Amino acid sequence: MSSFPTVRPRRLRMRGALRRVVAETRLHPAQFVLPVFVVPGEGVRKPISSMPGHAQISVDQVAVLAKEAEAAGLGGMIFFGIPDHKDEMGSSAWDPEGPVPRAIQAVASAAPELVRWADVCLCEYTSHGHCGPLRGEIVDNDSALPLLARAAVVYADAGADVVAPSDMMDGRVGAIRAVLDEEGHTDTVICSYAVKYASGYYGPFREAAASAPAFGDRRTHQMDPPNTREAIREALLDVAEGADMVMVKPAGPYLDVVRAVRERVDVPVVAYQVSGEFAMIEAAAAQGWIDRDRLMLESLTGIVRAGAGIVLTYFALDAARLLEEVK
Repeated sequence: MSSFPTVRPRRLRMRGALRRVVAETRLHPAQFVLPVFVVPGEGVRKPISSMPGHAQISVDQVAVLAKEAEAAGLGGMIFFGIPDHKDEMGSSAWDPEGPVPRAIQAVASAAPELVRWADVCLCEYTSHGHCGPLRGEIVDNDSALPLLARAAVVYADAGADVVAPSDMMDGRVGAIRAVLDEEGHTDTVICSYAVKYASGYYGPFREAAASAPAFGDRRTHQMDPPNTREAIREALLDVAEGADMVMVKPAGPYLDVVRAVRERVDVPVVAYQVSGEFAMIEAAAAQGWIDRDRLMLESLTGIVRAGAGIVLTYFALDAARLLEEVK
């Protein structure tokens, strides 16, 4: 094999245009899905202190944001609801007049080409902040399944293209698929949060979604961070139950898991660049310690390079606009 001075890998790096030609990983706005936090009311825009540039917004504001997202070419918006009413069962999750169904309907009208995603969980809707009805201080897995399925049907009725169960209950993908099909929603996509770790990176999200548990934590159902083989098992089980896509969450600290899942499943792999990942970049940039835009695109490139075809990210709009600028 030839070597230096004949072989000079730097030749392919000498100009920006040349680097773009030989790039092995490419970002496109259609890969990005923007998380949105929806509240009741009108004209509401309540900034989220730990997530600069993001806010809890009412449905009329969602419609405005959706038009921007559609114009930027995003792959969609995923909705998290913050209801007026919370109870032990999380019944507002399947209220057809709740924030998420109304947001879905508004986006279908305002930005029809935008893919509409609905997060399916009960933690934002329960008075105790856990992901389903309780048995003592533990979520009752089997009792949660029909409630999750009920919420998924309401979102599909409203016009969701994708329902995304994030609760990490065993068997929920199969339960949701069965009820969706019974109700005539055979074309509704299920993107399972198949590999969701019990992570410390979710802190800002707790503020954004008003979903912090009143006691305890979620380690009995979310995955333990040291485990990779278990992640593969979870992903394969969800595919077998009918998941059309599987997600790894968080993204950045678990790139090895993204790669491992990508190598074992034949469905699209999604990764969620979560609130803590976003907040750390924003906080460091605010101190002048890093170049925000450069780190934003570098972090997203790393996630896609690891094997994710779709990324849920709070940088979605900014990243899409920046990619347009550098064309």
